[in-house]
Amino acid sequence: MTTAYYVVAVATALWVGFSGFSLFTRQKFVVEPLEQYGVPRSWWNPLAFAKSAGAVGLVVGLFLPAVGVAAAVGLVLYFLGAAATTVRARSYNTTAFPLLYLAPVVATLVLQLAR
Repeated sequence: MTTAYYVVAVATALWVGFSGFSLFTRQKFVVEPLEQYGVPRSWWNPLAFAKSAGAVGLVVGLFLPAVGVAAAVGLVLYFLGAAATTVRARSYNTTAFPLLYLAPVVATLVLQLAR
């Protein structure tokens, strides 16, 4: 179980970190949906920071479990909010994307709590 946790946690941190980096660098595939959803530009850097901090927290959680749990819980809330934003914007065809990020975060949290 510990090996699975390490693999899932690192893979999740890399994926979420890439998402944060993509938002910081204003990649088109991230920015266009945010504009369609009506997310104010002034929120983009804080959102990117939240994702990036969560990714770092997952890595730190490999050594300090409480930090990893806090980061995973924060990311769960983040991606639930992102899914809610897509629903609020009636962009049902893109609701799956935040859920695809949510799944490995939840898996990381479950594996971490099972350690």
